[in-house]
Formats: sequence, C-alpha cells, structure tokens
Amino acid sequence: MLRVAESRILVAALMVSAAVPLLMAADGAVMARPKPAPSYIVVGFVGGFVRHNNPHQGPVQLAQRIQRTFPNDTFIQVFENRHRKTAYNIILNLLDRNHDGVLSDEEKARARIVLYGHSWGGSAVVLLARELNRAGIPVLLTVQVDSVAKPWQTDAVIPQNVASAVNFYQPHGLIHGRPLITAAEPSKTQVLGNFRFDYRKDPVQCEGMSWFDRYITPSHMQSMCDIHLWTRIEDLVGQRLQPEPALAALPVPQNSMEQGQR
Repeated sequence: MLRVAESRILVAALMVSAAVPLLMAADGAVMARPKPAPSYIVVGFVGGFVRHNNPHQGPVQLAQRIQRTFPNDTFIQVFENRHRKTAYNIILNLLDRNHDGVLSDEEKARARIVLYGHSWGGSAVVLLARELNRAGIPVLLTVQVDSVAKPWQTDAVIPQNVASAVNFYQPHGLIHGRPLITAAEPSKTQVLGNFRFDYRKDPVQCEGMSWFDRYITPSHMQSMCDIHLWTRIEDLVGQRLQPEPALAALPVPQNSMEQGQR
C-alpha cells in the first residue's frame, strides 16, 4: 500500500511539473514561470451602457475577427467604456515583463498598443491614450467611431504618444459623432483623417438592436454595425499588428473630410 501511495504522489508531481513550468529563485524557492508579455495589445470599448460581450456590437465582432486572424500572442479585450481604469491597469500589468511592479523605459518602449471604440467608447479611447501618455507609454493607433464625449470629457485632441489616429463619424440624429480630431503635436501624431458616413443616403441593416436605437438614434446605431466601416478599421489595425507596421491605407491630408464615402 505504501508503494502504491508513493507512486500516485510521483505521478501527480510529474503532471504538475508538465502543466506549470518552474523556475528556481535566488533563495532556492520554486516559483511558476511568468507568462511572456504579448507582442501586441488591442483594447476596444463599446458605447453607451452596452455589455462588453454583446455579440451584435461592432467593437466585439472586430475583436473576435482579430482573435482569429492575427498573431496568437496578441492580447485582445473589449471593455465597457466605464471600465477604462481597469483597461489601463491591465495594460500596465501586461507590459511589466519582469513582474517587478515597475515599468522600465525599455518595457515602455516595447509597447505595441492599439485602442478603438464606439460612441462613449471612442471618447474612452482618447482618455486612455492620455493616461498612457502621462505614464510615458506609446500607442500605435487610436480609432474613434462616432465618438461622443461625456459632459466632463474631451475627445477632440489626440495626445503626442499616439503615432496615428483616425476618426469616423456620421452627422445626423440626436446622437452623432465628433466631426474633427486634431493632434496635440502634429510632428509626432499623424491624423489619418476625419471620415464622414451618411446613413440617411446609404442605410445599413443592424441586428439585435433596441427600440431606442432603431427609432431614436438610427444613424448612430448604424455606425456601430456597419460591416464596411468595421472591415476598414480591421484593415487599419491589421497593418499595425505586423513586425514592421505598414503605412496607413488612407493617404489623405490631416483633418481632411471624406464626404459620404461608403
């Protein structure tokens, strides 16, 4: 019986050692190997009071497509716009490669971050980028879709830590997006454009939307589910999720307007 028990203990120990790689600390203690930092961090924000996992939302669908298409070590997560602080803390933790609780200049420089959001989520993108700027962390790209700032927020000026920024908006209805974003420091941030969509001329079909969305804010709703628009955003994000990011596929002057392109 003793040998049987010893055998079971040995088997269990081998299973644990296979499942969790171990490291020997300086004092001889055994600890789990830290998970490697992701090559890229992609954070999305939904608008309004929408849940972060609502399958009918453009930001959620985009995250799912990125998860299937882009590098396996890419971190992708969608948040409610009110959970911006949670997103910020997660980004800091992901960048902390040696898990010492302090980000070194090297760890900050290795950051490859993309932020995107719709409505209040678009405003959350800019606010998060500013928080990362104060921490000295660069951002590859920010994407605002029909961005709407809450009364105490401003979402018009992109901070200097952002390499590229783009704004998509529609001008109609009770709720409509910001028509113009600018760079706080144009020599450091390229504004790819402020692109206008007109859903009164070219409507799109949305599924799973509320009565309020359909009848009170139909154009704002369509900016959230427009597959053409979100595919375009996917292409922009994909260009950044490469070892050597390509130039944006929107070769337009800063702050130019694209009238009703669909």
